[in-house]
Amino acid sequence: MAPASPAPVIASAPPSLWARFSKFVADNKMLIYTIGAATFMVVSGAGVYYVYYKKPLGPSPPSSTPSPPSAEVPETKSASDKKKAKKEKRKQRKEREKQEGAKESSGDEKSSAETKPVAQPTLEEDKPELPDISDEALNGVTPEIRKEYSIQYKNAGNVEFKKKNYDKAIELYTNAISLSPDAVFYSNRAACFSAQERWDKVVEDATAALALEPEYLKALSRRGNAYEKLEQLPDAIVDYTAVCILSGSPNDPLSASIDRLLQKCGEMRAQELLKTKKRALPSIAFVTSYLDSFHERPTPPEVYSAAEGSGNYFLKLGLEAMDLKTVESYEEAYKNFTKAVELDAENMALALDLRGTFKFLMADNQGAMEDLNKSIEISPSVQSYVKRALLYMDLAQPVKCNADFDSAIALDPTSPDIYYHRGQIHFLLSEFADAAKDYQKSIDLDKKFVYSHIQLAVTQYKLGSTSSAMAGFRRCIKNFDKTPDVFNYYGELLMDQQRYSDAIEKFDQAFELEKSQKTNGINVLPLINKAFVLWHYKQGTVQEAEELCKKALLLDPQSDIAVGTLAQLVLSQNRMDDALVYFEKQLELARTETEITQAATYIEAAKTQAKLIDNYPQLKARLAGMSQGMGM
Repeated sequence: MAPASPAPVIASAPPSLWARFSKFVADNKMLIYTIGAATFMVVSGAGVYYVYYKKPLGPSPPSSTPSPPSAEVPETKSASDKKKAKKEKRKQRKEREKQEGAKESSGDEKSSAETKPVAQPTLEEDKPELPDISDEALNGVTPEIRKEYSIQYKNAGNVEFKKKNYDKAIELYTNAISLSPDAVFYSNRAACFSAQERWDKVVEDATAALALEPEYLKALSRRGNAYEKLEQLPDAIVDYTAVCILSGSPNDPLSASIDRLLQKCGEMRAQELLKTKKRALPSIAFVTSYLDSFHERPTPPEVYSAAEGSGNYFLKLGLEAMDLKTVESYEEAYKNFTKAVELDAENMALALDLRGTFKFLMADNQGAMEDLNKSIEISPSVQSYVKRALLYMDLAQPVKCNADFDSAIALDPTSPDIYYHRGQIHFLLSEFADAAKDYQKSIDLDKKFVYSHIQLAVTQYKLGSTSSAMAGFRRCIKNFDKTPDVFNYYGELLMDQQRYSDAIEKFDQAFELEKSQKTNGINVLPLINKAFVLWHYKQGTVQEAEELCKKALLLDPQSDIAVGTLAQLVLSQNRMDDALVYFEKQLELARTETEITQAATYIEAAKTQAKLIDNYPQLKARLAGMSQGMGM
């Protein structure tokens, strides 16, 4: 098996492109705001930036998280100064509350229309009579007086809100709005509607508030919450994200909400898609890599001499189709193995093993388990035990996984397949010393099995022995000079050491070997690796990298890595529409429920980003400034 295989249970050679790409996605999630890495995706004329507050790509971040615009805290130099500043801030806040009267629970205090504080009595009997606002009484009243009246009605509404007299508070806020429309009045009335769970009205009033004051964070939060209650999740995500960005600092509760809602959107779309999505094989390179990770078994003579139309005859056709190594031939092989099982092939154990193998590749774990169980029951084989062990690992059942490896060893302790794949499991679990032992055991049993040599060198690199790893790859090049994977993974280690020119040379050699040896099923990973170096490590242009990825996709239309890399490339150029096309392609190629949910979540996040900029075009300049301030 080529170490690059991204199968859930197969460890890829670090630093493999799949591992890098998966980590990049996991850290950033394509979100505008991400809680895991505390990341903002910043969109400006220069493209997309990632501004890290905890783990910056560029210079070190500020020592503390920037305060929201409303929190005007002076800079301090000592702990005692900080305490004094906090004390003073609390004192000022209490003074404002005392002057402005009772405050509604969500904290909307002061109208933007207020020019001076209006005393708010605390006792019912001391409440001043509110001014007459009939048409006759207001005839000839100046705008300034109307503003003063509106503040009195707003303050009276605050008192009723505090008493939970929401209908009365709504009436008073409505009067305040009729006198002099103000964002705070609308937001306060929205708070009343929120308490009554009248979510449509909350959206209506919060939107009115934002029309007057587009960056009113409280109104955005209220509307986002209302959208969430109304199950208008994309709109809720946009509002929550705007709050996070406009506040200038990460907000844990809202960031958690963004992450949760994006995941929910992805899950909802995934569930709908799963109802109609047909199971399909992954990329041709992936299938070939997995099948090549097992030594070829001799075909029983009775299969070759099978009568036409019999079960063994279709088993023979399936084996012949597998040897062609094309997308169509693999699909044909699966159909023939299925037919062989249905016709009760004489070599039923082999037919079930092979059909189960293809079901596993199509992420049909239940079907694969049934076939492998039956195959082992009829006639146990090393490969059936190993394949079932990998399936158990994929199902998070390590005890059963280990038991099957033990059964395979008991059946034939001289099989190199056992130790290679068990080494892969150890590698996946970061048990590198144990992985190295198993790879070495596999080599001792078959020195010509190149993948064990490659993985051993990679594992030595992981263990910190760079010299042993590099020497291992030099031996591989000497002994397996026609094997593309040797050059590809050697290139990856060189890339990790920042020897970019040498890495590109090895990727070119790997691809030339692929072309010279294959007419179908070319492994495009060397092209994508080279594109990654040109783009990510700035050894070329983004356009060059994009062309390489497009070439890879032409050669292997099912390559999810090529699609994912292209999505990143076009996103880095702020080409959101193109990015969405590739995200949709990624969703189409996804096979497991987890992959489908993840791809659908990326799509929702990308759509959110586009909608955010449409709704708040003023963010472009602000976010560009943020990126410059962080040295990006």
